[in-house]
Amino acid sequence: MNGKQDVDLLGLAHKVLETEAAAIQSLAPRLDGRFSDACRLLLACRGRVVVMGMGKSGHVANKIAATLASTGTPAFYVHPGEASHGDMGMITGEDVVLILSNSGETGELITILPLIKRLGVKLIAMTGNSASTLAKAADVNLDVSVAQEACPLNLAPTASTTAALAMGDALAVALFSARGFTEEDFARSHPGGSLGRRLLLRVQDIMHTGEAIPVVPEGALLSRALVEMTRKGLGMTVIVDSKRHVAGIFTDGDLRRMLDREINVHQARIDEVMTRNCTTVRAEVLTGESIRIMNVKRITALPVVDADNTLIGALHMHDLVRAGVV
Repeated sequence: MNGKQDVDLLGLAHKVLETEAAAIQSLAPRLDGRFSDACRLLLACRGRVVVMGMGKSGHVANKIAATLASTGTPAFYVHPGEASHGDMGMITGEDVVLILSNSGETGELITILPLIKRLGVKLIAMTGNSASTLAKAADVNLDVSVAQEACPLNLAPTASTTAALAMGDALAVALFSARGFTEEDFARSHPGGSLGRRLLLRVQDIMHTGEAIPVVPEGALLSRALVEMTRKGLGMTVIVDSKRHVAGIFTDGDLRRMLDREINVHQARIDEVMTRNCTTVRAEVLTGESIRIMNVKRITALPVVDADNTLIGALHMHDLVRAGVV
């Protein structure tokens, strides 16, 4: 491939991105009361939002349905062609139908319009033609028309599908905010992702407990603490008093600093070298918060305590990695 072709390819790519960016930017000045009306219909929906579209609009419709569902607005996609062959039964009178069609004249959609009307459901359309059959039949039509497609032939759905997708995101985010959707709500919809685990998993779900906790009593020899650290493999040991309250912590970092001071490992007591008033975490804290604490304090392990500062567990950054939280 010669240099001229490379320049042509890059130039075309720039043109596509500029055209699609312009298509999205042109939507904002057109937002008016119809957008608010569409949001009100969706917020009042007692059933589900049924999103439909054919061809490339169908792919966009499927993504919009997924975005709505994951941000607090129950939604699913129905293929218009299948709707004519039984899938209309998936739509109930309590639903709201959202249809995407750039032309507003897509045959499969026009065919099922009378059936949708017969059900008495509210209909929201996203079209590129406000004078189309679909736009006129809708309770609310959102204008997603574009000046031109990014395709050099002005044929392939490119800028128009980008604009429709952006409008779908605008709806989803507006509804998201209106419903007071929280981080925990989002996590419940995304339990498999790292963000979901951060917002759902608690320290108590992954911490080390019982014999797996590296711990020595106050007054123990430093050599005993080192053996405990090595045996438990968390890079630290917790020091507790007679009531198992946390008195301090001794870490790999403390060991390196201690060696610089030429302290006798076999004679020194752990109390002489431990870090007092160490940072701890409660078992009921979300793992996301434990990550924040570790990052702020620049540490990799935390003793886990109850309300009385009694040691009940230990948490290491490796535990968070294994749990898929980071």
